[in-house]
Amino acid sequence: MYSIGEFSRATGLTVKTLRFYHEKRLLEPRHVDPDSGYRYYHPAQFETARAIVALRSLEFPLEDIAAILAEHTDGGNLDEGDLIEFLRAHKAEMEQRLSHYQDVAASLNQIISRELEARTAMQNANYDVQEKTVDRQLVAGYRMRGRYQDCGQGYAKIGRAFGRHICGKALMLIYDQEYKEDDADFETCLPIRKGESKGEIAVRELPSQDCIALLHKGPYDTLNRSYNKVMTYIKDRGYEILSPCREVYLKGPGMIFKGNPKKYLTEIQIPVRK
Repeated sequence: MYSIGEFSRATGLTVKTLRFYHEKRLLEPRHVDPDSGYRYYHPAQFETARAIVALRSLEFPLEDIAAILAEHTDGGNLDEGDLIEFLRAHKAEMEQRLSHYQDVAASLNQIISRELEARTAMQNANYDVQEKTVDRQLVAGYRMRGRYQDCGQGYAKIGRAFGRHICGKALMLIYDQEYKEDDADFETCLPIRKGESKGEIAVRELPSQDCIALLHKGPYDTLNRSYNKVMTYIKDRGYEILSPCREVYLKGPGMIFKGNPKKYLTEIQIPVRK
């Protein structure tokens, strides 16, 4: 028989770990002295200890290890012949976790990329009215009627449907010729690399257009000030306004934190015919 210290040195398991495994009835000493409480282990338990170490290195939870030992230990000896089903099930679980973590990593990369782009945009921002041509862009869009502040529902639907194919800043297409508070006609859009329409979500290419654009820094409820500036520019030059106009959300509420509305950055893009 081996004392707990001797068994610890022979197996590479700390005394604290052996006591924990005893409490969990995973690796119980063959004998416990009733007077001193000292634990003693039999040489046949070395094999069980090695099996536990090996299974833990494969990230088996303790509950599964206990079930394996209970089912496949015969007379103190571990029978590896029937372990294949446990190993297959554990492998399938690990593959599922790996797929999940890959999705999480892809989402984190998107968040990091968007935040870096927003930081760069703020550093290089030009807050003067500009005439520009926006490029063609493949988007997934969800058209809605209601209040603008309910747009999050549309972006959430697109996000769930297209996930890792999303590749740019959120934008909104506004179809009304006037401001509407409760019955606005708008479309939430997210740029995507590829995809096909799914139910109420339409995938299409937005055309290249000549636009009058202006960067707006601040909360969404102050956008009207920038719209006034853009509309004045358009009217002064006699341009014809085309529908829909666009709002591109370069920096806004994040996926994790709401952020400071004073630092939100929105580009107003109003298509025109000159």
